[in-house]
Amino acid sequence: MQGTEIITLGCRLNIAESEAMRALAQGRDNLVIINSCAVTNEAVRQTRQAIRKAHRRRPDARVIVTGCAAQIDPHAFAAMPEVSAVVGNRDKFDPARLIEPDASKLRVSDIMAVRDTAPHLATAFAEHARAFVEVQNGCDHRCTFCIIPYGRGNSRSVPAGQVIETIREIVGRGFQEVVLTGVDLTSYGPDLPGAPSLGMLIERIMRHVPELRRLRLSSLDSIEIDDRLFELVTGEPRIMPHLHLSLQAGDDMVLKRMKRRHQRVDAVRIVERLKRARPELAIGADIIAGFPTEDEAMFANTLALIDDCDIVHGHIFPYSPRAGTPAARMPQVDPKIVKERAGRLREATARRRKHWLNGLVGTVQQVLIERSGQGHAGNFAMVQLQDRTAAASTSKRGDEDIRNTRAIMNTRITAVDGDMLIGEAA
Repeated sequence: MQGTEIITLGCRLNIAESEAMRALAQGRDNLVIINSCAVTNEAVRQTRQAIRKAHRRRPDARVIVTGCAAQIDPHAFAAMPEVSAVVGNRDKFDPARLIEPDASKLRVSDIMAVRDTAPHLATAFAEHARAFVEVQNGCDHRCTFCIIPYGRGNSRSVPAGQVIETIREIVGRGFQEVVLTGVDLTSYGPDLPGAPSLGMLIERIMRHVPELRRLRLSSLDSIEIDDRLFELVTGEPRIMPHLHLSLQAGDDMVLKRMKRRHQRVDAVRIVERLKRARPELAIGADIIAGFPTEDEAMFANTLALIDDCDIVHGHIFPYSPRAGTPAARMPQVDPKIVKERAGRLREATARRRKHWLNGLVGTVQQVLIERSGQGHAGNFAMVQLQDRTAAASTSKRGDEDIRNTRAIMNTRITAVDGDMLIGEAA
C-alpha cells in the first residue's frame, strides 16, 4: 500500500503550501493530493490532465483536488469521476477537511471572507534544496486578466515574529536558502499592527536570523519597490542578486487596459536604478503576449522591453481569456497571432539570456547544490558542476549526503551548454 503523493502545479506559494499539506497527511495511505493552479486556461487543463494521470497510475487511491483551480470552479472538478474530494484553499490546512474520507465531496469555504493567514508555515521541505516560506496571501488588486484573487481572497500578511520563528527552524534543519513567497509579495504588511512594509520584514529577518546564508524573493510588483526595499536588494549581500518582476506588458495602453498601476517608463527606470546600484542583478519578468486589443505597434513596445529591462529570466504567457474577468469581454486577438507573438517574446528572451550566460564564463558563482551536481547560482542561473565535482558532492549517503545536497559551493564557470552554465569547484 502506497502512502501520500502530492502533485504541485503553479507558483512557489503552491510549493510552500504543498509541503504544509505533506506534513498534515503524513502516515496516510493511498492518497493523492493535487494542488492546482488557475493562472491560465492551460494551467487548468494541466490540472485535469494530472488528475486523470494520477487515477490511471493509482486507481485505488483517493484523489483530492485543492488549490486555486479547485477554489474557483469546485463543481467542475467534483464532477470528474476520478476525484474523491474538492478542497478549498483555506480548507486544505484543516486535516479533517483535507484528508478525512467521510467528509463531503465539496469542502470549499468562501475565500473572500478570510481575513487572516492560515497557520501552515511549513518547516520541512523533503524534496527541495531551498525552503519556501509564505509571508503573504491573497490580492487586493483587480487586474483585468487575472482570476487569482477569486482563488486566494483578499491580501493578508503573516506577522514578522511568526516568519522569523519559522525561518530559524528551517535554518536549523540545514537549509541555507529561503524564498519568501506570496500572491502579491510587495503588498505585505498594511493589515498588520503598525503597517510594516516588506522591506521592514526583510530587515528583521536579516537582523534576527544572522545564520541564514541566502534569502531570495519571489515575484515583486515593480511599482511597489520603495526606498527601503531598494536599499536592501541592492546593498544586502545575503539577498540574492535575482529579482522577478510582474511587468506583464511594455505598452502604456495595454498596461492601462490590464489595470496595472505602472507605465512603461516606470519599469525601465526601476530596472536601470537597480542595475546601476547592483550590476550583477539578474532580472526576470512575467509578460503576457496577445492581450485583448493589442496591435502590432503595442506588441513592439512589449518586445522591446526585453532589451530595455535586460530580462534574462522571462516567463512568457500567451493570453487566454478567463471567464469572469473583464479582459475576457474585450476584443480578442486572433489565437494564431497570440501564439506567434509569444514565440517572438521567447526568442528575444533566449537571445538576451544567451548573451548573459556567455558573459558569466570565467566568473566565480556561489552555487546551491540541489541534485546530481546541479544547482542555482545566486543570480538563478542553472549550473552543472563537472563530473569530478558532482561525484565528490554526491558520493556520501544519509544525513551527510543531505547536507551536501544543500551545500553552497564556490564554482568557477568554464563554459555554457545550451541554457546551462558548466563549472568546477573554485
